[in-house]
Formats: sequence, C-alpha cells, structure tokens
Amino acid sequence: MPTVVITGANRGIGLALCQDYVKNGWHVLALCRKSSAELAATGAQIFSGIDLKNVHSLTQLVQELKHQPIDILINNAGILRPEHLGNLDTASITEQFLVNALAPIKVAEAFLPLLNPGAKVAFITSRMGSIADNTSGGYYGYRMSKAALNAGAKSFCEDVKSRQIAVAILHPGYVQTAMVNFGGDISAEVAAGRLALRISQLNMDNTGLFWHSNGEVLPW
Repeated sequence: MPTVVITGANRGIGLALCQDYVKNGWHVLALCRKSSAELAATGAQIFSGIDLKNVHSLTQLVQELKHQPIDILINNAGILRPEHLGNLDTASITEQFLVNALAPIKVAEAFLPLLNPGAKVAFITSRMGSIADNTSGGYYGYRMSKAALNAGAKSFCEDVKSRQIAVAILHPGYVQTAMVNFGGDISAEVAAGRLALRISQLNMDNTGLFWHSNGEVLPW
C-alpha cells in the first residue's frame, strides 16, 4: 500500500486530502497539532502534537517513522493573518514566515531520508505569493511568506532532482475553509480532488512548476 504524509490534516484542505487518499486506498500519515473527530473518522494514522515551528518535534517524528518509506509528502499546513499597510504586526508576520515558508522546507528536509526513489513532494502555496499576479496589495505577511515558500520549494526541487523526486508547487484555489471564513468559491473536497489529480500527474518533466489546482500554470 503506498504511503502519503499530509501536514495540517485535522481540518480544511488537509482533512479533505486525508479523506480522498484513504478512499483511494492509500496509507495516510496525518500530521497535526491537535486531532479532530473528523480526522479520526478517516482511519488515517494520526500523529498529533506536531508543532511545525518546533524542529525537535519533527526530529522525533522522523525517528519514530524511520522504517516507513514515503511515496508522497504534502506540505499543507499554513496560517493567514490580514495585515494591511498602517497595521503591520512584526510578530504576526514573523509567525507566518515560520509556519508558511520555513516549516514546509524543514519538513521536506526532515522527511527526505524516508522518501522512496521516485517519490513526490507537494507544497500547498497560494497565488497570493505571486508577484506578477498581485494587483490588490495588502496581506503583507501572507503574501511575503508564500512568495518565500515558492522560492524555497523551487530550490528544494533543484536539489532533489538527482534523486528522481518530483516537486509540485500548488495553489488550491479560493477554498471554503476557516482560513477565509468559508467565503471561497470551491469546497475543500473539490480542492483536494484537484490537488490529488495534479500530484498524480506530477513527474520529472513537469517538476518545479507553480500550478493552480485546476491545471493552470501560474506566474511567479
């Protein structure tokens, strides 16, 4: 049975991804700070208490899983804080950098020894990290952190090509989750299905691209 690791698995897109992969016969390792009844109901193997800002917790987890080969790693966890010019909170912006930009790269680095040859790594980012696509401003911490994630994910992609590991940098769409007060235009289930499809189509020929979950290649 193939194995997928999903971060931020207790709700929203992460939960929907767990449900999708379990339904399709995958062994799902679900990582989260705190589990949920919905996540428990999926039958995924849950690892709660995982704080992505704490490198030590990642080291412990990888040690625990050292004999578990991984086929797909999905870095999904993220946070959004609505800063605007004139109301820039340094602590909030720093937290977004830690969770949205640095943590996914550290997770990918930590799990690298467990990734099978030909494995895939997906970074769930946002088109709000696109510089070319920014025509509305605002959301400084979120935009900057996602732009930084895009840059880090591209570097990771180049560094793991020799291992035949393919990397997807994926915008899920405007999704109806708590992050946006459920104001999106597609459900988490639809987004998860699209993301899983993009990951299934990922290979060494299209590795490192910045994709919308609907298949559109996005500008950096």
